[in-house]
Amino acid sequence: MGTVADVSLADEKAAPETVGVGRYVEMEQDGESNTVKSRLSGLLWHGGSAYDAWFSCASNQVAQVLLTLPYSFSQLGMLSGILFQLFYGLMGSWTAYLISILYVEYRTRKEREKADFRNHVIQWFEVLDGLLGRHWRNVGLAFNCTFLLFGSVIQLIACASNIYYINDRLDKRTWTYIFGACCATTVFIPSFHNYRIWSFLGLVMTTYTAWYLAIASIIHGQVDGVKHSGPTKMVLYFTGATNILYTFGGARCHCKEIMHAMWRPQKFKAIYLMATLYVLTLTLPSAASVYWAFGDQLLTHSNALALLPRTAFRDAAVVLMLVHQFITFGFACTPLYFVWEKLIGLHDCRSLCKRAAARLPVVVPIWFLAIVFPFFGPINSAVGSLLVSFTVYIIPALAHMITFRSATAREHAVEPPPRLVGRWTGTYIINAFVVAWVLVVGFGFGGWASMTNFVHQIDTFGLFTKCYQCPPPPLPPGASLPPFPAGGLSNITAPFNGAALLPPAPAPSPAYFVHHHRHHGHGL
Repeated sequence: MGTVADVSLADEKAAPETVGVGRYVEMEQDGESNTVKSRLSGLLWHGGSAYDAWFSCASNQVAQVLLTLPYSFSQLGMLSGILFQLFYGLMGSWTAYLISILYVEYRTRKEREKADFRNHVIQWFEVLDGLLGRHWRNVGLAFNCTFLLFGSVIQLIACASNIYYINDRLDKRTWTYIFGACCATTVFIPSFHNYRIWSFLGLVMTTYTAWYLAIASIIHGQVDGVKHSGPTKMVLYFTGATNILYTFGGARCHCKEIMHAMWRPQKFKAIYLMATLYVLTLTLPSAASVYWAFGDQLLTHSNALALLPRTAFRDAAVVLMLVHQFITFGFACTPLYFVWEKLIGLHDCRSLCKRAAARLPVVVPIWFLAIVFPFFGPINSAVGSLLVSFTVYIIPALAHMITFRSATAREHAVEPPPRLVGRWTGTYIINAFVVAWVLVVGFGFGGWASMTNFVHQIDTFGLFTKCYQCPPPPLPPGASLPPFPAGGLSNITAPFNGAALLPPAPAPSPAYFVHHHRHHGHGL
């Protein structure tokens, strides 16, 4: 009876795989065994279910950006911060829907031509190549790889920024060296199939950190003389908006690989929407609470952890975010590993050690760029405006419009648009709106604001800065403080003065919070 039941269950699982896009034979294990080792491996290592995809999407959407959203709220103001999160969350789910439709369309066409994806992971540039030609492939490949490169850079920068609030005996650049070596171990993770336990743990970690930020801020209460003056400057406003654009767009760059790892990728669009709704329950309360408690102080503290008193709960949040950033680094880097393997002809190699050794050169430029541009916070907005705007929003929307521009293509579409969005006409209108909005607001205004802020960071701190936004070293005995610049203390703490940009105040030393955790506003 047990054997019959097992066969029936296997048939039930295999049946849906033939719907729409064929059987996902690369997911199947030849000669499956029921040993304890194989079951444990399946539980922790091999994942392809809808639950695995949901954990991957939900845990990967927020990552380190969870710590910079309060900073964006201080730039946007409370109302705009909330509205932009809701708006870009919805828009991000729409483009995830478009990408899933294009993926299924491409895979169906290729499988009708007897293509075999047993040992091949379909990536975004291949979808564009198959549906629209090599010019679209080249553009998509350039934007996607550049974004994934800088997305990995951001994770390394975040690791150094976070660990500094536990251990400031080493500067942030040294911590970047250390975590770069640690993150290089992701070369041993073969594909997104193998992130099952990591995705689950990553979601637990971000959930804890988000609610820690919210609860700790409420318990702490508002600092003395708190001000909520945002938005005050257009450059600040659009810098904050592009950081939120990045928040709900960053995870889309590797959703094709996540779909490919699924047994039933047709479900991806609904899974991503549910993941986004869950993420909003984390980002909205945490960002709003921290901004309510600290107000304009966040303008000079892009990492929200810098303003909260050091406790065991905060240290736990830092450690959990460090582990999560390791996971997110793997998510961002794995598609780059695939591209590199295909370029050098090792993508079909069965040897894990050979593939891992071949992947190592990908980590080197990421390591280097994290040391060159250690600007935690401003780099998110720059990447969001210049790269995410095209990679995640504009290119998928245009690709969908052009792929189904003919009546024949629409008639034979694998998954036509639902009635809820107005069928093809409604889809075309929504796509046109996404392209126009992101091109003008995200890339245009957002690019101007984020690059203005980014260049200001370079002018203020310089490239290869040893410790970004770190406190100055203690003065030797008998030394006196340098005189204040003209204008007094206000010119040190204010990040903007008219049209000119002034350097942000350095983040206080972690030791400062041990003795002055109730008076953050007095020493800045």
